[in-house]
Amino acid sequence: MKISTLGRIALVTSVVLAPCMNICVDARAQDVPGIEICTVEKTMERRTSCLQSNVDFLQKTITKLGMDQQQKLDAANRQIEGLKGLVAGLQKTVDDLRAAQKKTVEDQKKADAPPAKDSAAPAAKDTKK
Repeated sequence: MKISTLGRIALVTSVVLAPCMNICVDARAQDVPGIEICTVEKTMERRTSCLQSNVDFLQKTITKLGMDQQQKLDAANRQIEGLKGLVAGLQKTVDDLRAAQKKTVEDQKKADAPPAKDSAAPAAKDTKK
């Protein structure tokens, strides 16, 4: 019974992995764009074609990288603008809290200091009568 179970597993594995092997073989056969060594070409036409292919590849790569970097810069600038707004809001909150704290301190000083003029004036009036 173990042999048939292992046989089934091997059969299922081969059926599942067979398409993957075909994909890998096809991928290796494709011409991947990139920098080629053009000095190995013997004819001038093939060298020129090879060099032009390299130039085209480099131009496409530079354009793509430039667009990617511009998108990153735009995203960073949007984030900076959002953070500037956040900082302005926080600065306003800090200013409001400082003003409220200053007012509380002034009110506390007024409450702690007894009114000296009011208490001295009735005592002086009582002595005159």
